[in-house]
Amino acid sequence: MDKRLNMLQAANLVPDGSTVMIGGFIGCGSPHQIIDHLVHRGAKDLTVICNDTGRPEYGIGKLVVARCCKKIIASHIGTNRETGRQMIAGELEVDLVPQGTLAERVRCAAYGLGGVLTRTGVGTLAQENKTVLMQDGVQYLLETALHADVALIAADTADEYGNLVFKASTRNFNVVMAGAATHTIAFVKKIVKVGDLDPEHIVVPGAFVDYIVLEEEA
Repeated sequence: MDKRLNMLQAANLVPDGSTVMIGGFIGCGSPHQIIDHLVHRGAKDLTVICNDTGRPEYGIGKLVVARCCKKIIASHIGTNRETGRQMIAGELEVDLVPQGTLAERVRCAAYGLGGVLTRTGVGTLAQENKTVLMQDGVQYLLETALHADVALIAADTADEYGNLVFKASTRNFNVVMAGAATHTIAFVKKIVKVGDLDPEHIVVPGAFVDYIVLEEEA
């Protein structure tokens, strides 16, 4: 199977109104070029699942500024004042989720689990509208799995099968998001032949990656 797409083909796999996971931590390890393509296309009504919304001029923040999003599910928005402004004005729905809980909800989707029990948020506003379960005399919140139509992740190198190698902290949410969407698209700086990657360095197996896109030259 040929997993290669060009940037335009990849952008066309993110239709308006879809739920999209986007990797990165304040832009580190985010697939920047596909974000730019979605902004240029004028994407609309996206639900974006991410760790954060970057900065107004960087990373996922560009999607917020361009009003491509109707909802954000993230662990924090403090580095992007436009996200907060739109939220307060009622122009953007924001669901703030504790970072560990967010990671585990994504992981549940990747591993076929319906949810995870956590004590984080018990007795706080985070408990509102959540199922509370008692286990061994301790209260837990049931946090349900987070699925997406498409996961947009970034890696350093892929082989032709889609096995992925990352550099340092660029792994962040990219790794767990790879298995949590119906389709996963990996944006990489380099594509090599199958067998050229050291198996010990492969972080995401190609079985989790549907498409690979080579980043365009700047």
